[in-house]
Amino acid sequence: MSTNTVLYSVAIILVIAGVTVFTRFAPFAIFGGQKRVPASIIYLGAAMPAAVIAMLIVYCLRGTAFSAWPFGIPEAVACVATALIHWFGKNTLISIAGGTVLYMVLVQAVFI
Repeated sequence: MSTNTVLYSVAIILVIAGVTVFTRFAPFAIFGGQKRVPASIIYLGAAMPAAVIAMLIVYCLRGTAFSAWPFGIPEAVACVATALIHWFGKNTLISIAGGTVLYMVLVQAVFI
């Protein structure tokens, strides 16, 4: 490896480490020793998960061709299955994994 490549790699690692440290300590610097969490942060904590899930759904379904075979059937089945798994199981990791596995089985084995 050349010296430029090594220096570039070290610079990237240092920037990533600096940003990580900053994001970990920023809340303590911003809110200091306050014992109460501001109402705006509580609102964001409640609203953001649903907004992120909505954005992920739009992102994942953006390339689905509903006018050609298989007409989005694997995507729809996987989305409904993910929602049902989460509804009954209340475990995000299992819901996402279950929906992903089902989608891959549908795409690779059923709707070839």
